Amino acid sequence: MEQSVEDYKLIFEKEGVYLHTNAKRSNQDTTIPGFIRIVERAGVPALEWSPLEDEGRSAPAVLYTKKDGEGGEEDTNFDPGYEPDWAVISTVKKDREHVPVKDSGQWSFSLPLSELYSLRRARFSLGRNFLVLTSRGGHPLPPLHFHRGGTRELFRALHRYIILDQSPVDGRLFLAYPHDQGALSQSFDKLQLLDDGGSDLVTRFIQDPYATTFGGFSKVTNFFKAALRPPGSPSHFTRTPQDPSCPPQSDDEPGFELITCGVQLGPRPDVTRGPPLDKWDEFLDPEGRVKNPERIKQLVFRGGVTPTLRKEVWKFLLGFYPWNSTVKEREDILRLKTDEYFRMKVQWKSVSEDQEMRNSLLRGYRNLIERDVSRTDRHNTFFSGNDNPGLTLLHDVLMTYCMYNFDLGYVQGMSDLLSPLLFITQNEVESFWCLTGFMELVHQNFEESQEAMKQQLLQLSILLKALDPELCDFLDSQDSGSLCFCFRWLLIWFKREFSFEDILIMWEVLWTRLPCDNFHLLIACSILESQRGELIGSDHDFNTILKHINELTMKLDLQSVLKGAEAIYLQLTQCKELPLKVQQVLGLYSPSSSEEDSPNSQSSETQRLLYESQGAAASCDSARGAVCP
Repeated sequence: MEQSVEDYKLIFEKEGVYLHTNAKRSNQDTTIPGFIRIVERAGVPALEWSPLEDEGRSAPAVLYTKKDGEGGEEDTNFDPGYEPDWAVISTVKKDREHVPVKDSGQWSFSLPLSELYSLRRARFSLGRNFLVLTSRGGHPLPPLHFHRGGTRELFRALHRYIILDQSPVDGRLFLAYPHDQGALSQSFDKLQLLDDGGSDLVTRFIQDPYATTFGGFSKVTNFFKAALRPPGSPSHFTRTPQDPSCPPQSDDEPGFELITCGVQLGPRPDVTRGPPLDKWDEFLDPEGRVKNPERIKQLVFRGGVTPTLRKEVWKFLLGFYPWNSTVKEREDILRLKTDEYFRMKVQWKSVSEDQEMRNSLLRGYRNLIERDVSRTDRHNTFFSGNDNPGLTLLHDVLMTYCMYNFDLGYVQGMSDLLSPLLFITQNEVESFWCLTGFMELVHQNFEESQEAMKQQLLQLSILLKALDPELCDFLDSQDSGSLCFCFRWLLIWFKREFSFEDILIMWEVLWTRLPCDNFHLLIACSILESQRGELIGSDHDFNTILKHINELTMKLDLQSVLKGAEAIYLQLTQCKELPLKVQQVLGLYSPSSSEEDSPNSQSSETQRLLYESQGAAASCDSARGAVCP
């Protein structure tokens, strides 16, 4: 039934508000432009978003739905990603003719303001700002990205109907309360959490929500925590004031019980590095199969690989050879891969100049490769000088990779990944297939959407916040909370931060995928924590923080960084109340995990393997000529 114009009143409207759907089907747009509105329908205020294509039609009276061609399927799992600092606020246009809208079955949503629980804003520096809204049912709505500003104006318009109270701990979180004091008092009375209700309570609450709330809820140890997370989300930090593991707070307000202690991490364990893997034949059976690949990985993780074995071990770590292949099988694999490589190389070598002039994509790849090859690791003798054969190999392997993965093609930074592989293998074919194995791990870093890079920066922020909230607060206060200065670190796995020899060790450690797939994020945490005193103890701003981080190049001690990263991992996994998001980053939890494959059991097993590998490395070093078990 259509709604009459008389029942519809537009209060606020802003265009240029995008919804990022994270849709994985190729026939769906992932970024949809639209309008955010505050409207009154039959006197009931609501917050609505509708796409430009639905202009003139209204959103459904549900939170949000999407259709996938197989009927409607409600989806409440959205990744808000992250975006930046507040954009310049633009003026809301008011000269448009507004038409009451009707039902739409796409991504539109309409939420009565009485059902709005909270709003969270972002303070990141890689794009535009966004808001994440959560309903009182605990469902987050799709993140709204304000490409043209307007968030502050939206907040001002919302204040006409609701109170947006900023959290005293998280400045980005705003909790929504009704203006109706009677309704607010009644909700307190129903919960029986406060001894005295009435308008006096509401007045005190509005004037000083922090003191009033904490005074009234002093017997509810997890109330404050619940106020800082969406309703229905799991708890990870609850501790009673009598918990002996919760350190005493010298600045507790009198008459207030301790609400929460946050993440309480134990002491960071000492970690030692081991010697590099210097034996190989002892790990092979008579036919050449690797008898214990996991032990090899543990020893590589603990100490790297000696230069004489590096080429052989790398080909296994990067998937050129299967661990269970025999010597004969590896000979066959090499022959097949050689044939396949040169077939792909012939494809681009046989393209004439006239053909290439009509193929802008291939021409663009070639231009990028030629430009980057000329400046990649020229200090290394293998690539130094003019007309160096190493440069020709670097160029040819990258061009052939474009034939192997034309969708991705070549992106700046890939030459940095190839040069150490080519230097170690000294072989065009082997370096190419090692590159494909490496790119299997990091190809998402180079995708145009940059979603993987954004996700990694968000995960790094989650880890750092659990480890060092004070450092996070400082970076956030300097508009550096996005950790965008770590972008290059994660993109090419610290290639330009360490010496060429150090990066060979760094990468082979990371290729073991021990102790978790995101160990590179823990390495980033280790570096940031090593600079904590310099960052917090000085008068840095965004520009000087970026300058300081860039100047760390070639000044970091690799072994200290690796020990710090492993110690961080062990410290986090030993925490009994580790936040769910941190567990997910560390690979300790997934929603489908069974009871017997719980985070605690995974954590214990990983730690056991790490300590075993540490002991094995020490025993191999002391027992001359002995074979590790």
